[in-house]
Amino acid sequence: MMTLPGNGAYVNTDRVRVLVTGATGFVGRAVVECLSRDGAEVTATGRSDAAFADGVKFVRVGDLGAATNWSAALGGCHAVVHCAARVHVMQDGSVDPLAA
Repeated sequence: MMTLPGNGAYVNTDRVRVLVTGATGFVGRAVVECLSRDGAEVTATGRSDAAFADGVKFVRVGDLGAATNWSAALGGCHAVVHCAARVHVMQDGSVDPLAA
């Protein structure tokens, strides 16, 4: 069981398979650790290889985009927690950083 912050509700995470995108980031890593600790089967994804606790499956997917193949990561998952994002946009020198 996991307690949700704010309202004190409980979620049964036993045998739930969850995909966490952006799992190598600050928020994503914390989500992976919380879900794993509370009994969920976690598949973590990221652009570069990373180590996680035993039982966490990691799938390297590369950059986010229309051409990204998510099939290896999504197989058997019941839910997705999307933590991946384009960061440091304010330091980007492109004409339209949000379009990249």
